[in-house]
Amino acid sequence: MAHACTAPAATLFLLRHGHSAGNEAGVFTGWLDAPLTARGRAEAVRAGDLLVARSCAPAVVHSSVLVRAIDTAEIVAGAIAAAGLPRPPVHRDWRLNERHYGALQGRGRAEVVRRYGADRFTRWRRGYAEVPPPLPFGHPDHPARDPRYAGLRAQTLPASESLADVRARLEPWWAVVAADLRAGGSVLVVGHSNSLRALCMLLDGLGEREVEALNVPTGVPLRYDLGPDLRPVQRGGVYLDPEAARAGIAEVVEQGRFHDGASA
Repeated sequence: MAHACTAPAATLFLLRHGHSAGNEAGVFTGWLDAPLTARGRAEAVRAGDLLVARSCAPAVVHSSVLVRAIDTAEIVAGAIAAAGLPRPPVHRDWRLNERHYGALQGRGRAEVVRRYGADRFTRWRRGYAEVPPPLPFGHPDHPARDPRYAGLRAQTLPASESLADVRARLEPWWAVVAADLRAGGSVLVVGHSNSLRALCMLLDGLGEREVEALNVPTGVPLRYDLGPDLRPVQRGGVYLDPEAARAGIAEVVEQGRFHDGASA
């Protein structure tokens, strides 16, 4: 029997993209594209099935413009349609992108530890205000050279970001989702580890230390029931599959543990 999706005023789901080739390789992917692995595609299907089984199929889906998030969103939307429900539209916005890791992008975590040390690695990876070395403007991977961002001013596009910077770019975007939530139905946001951590910070009023300790697993929907003011009824929300979420969070924590400069 399907479980009812109860929400006093609105329901918001946050979903980190499925496991990607970047996750598998242990690299700082950031704004680089990395396809979903077979595991990641299965996670996306499972996420869609969970939403259907709980009678929580979203009316609208928002995703970043990065391939791993787009593919996750489309797979979820397809799973909803396959269940005979209306396929939700998928809207894409660069402000939901992962944090831009600057010159670290494409580099392995173990390599960064060896070159810069474990302390700096941890601060760049988890710190709220830490900004990695910027990507030079002339670098071929600079977002100013990506046609997806052609409509944006060059000074708008980051060459590196802190988590605080991610939060700042998401704050004005929240008005878009707020309008969808007030229009009725549930909304699904498919993002990345850091864009979703920043959203959780905004939703739950997390402090800097709290958000630095927050980990988001791949492929498990996190449900927020929201009141009339669009504030969470329960701080931190509820994962639709708590067991999978615990395992995924443990995996994220393990990615930050290094011994003698090598991945644990």
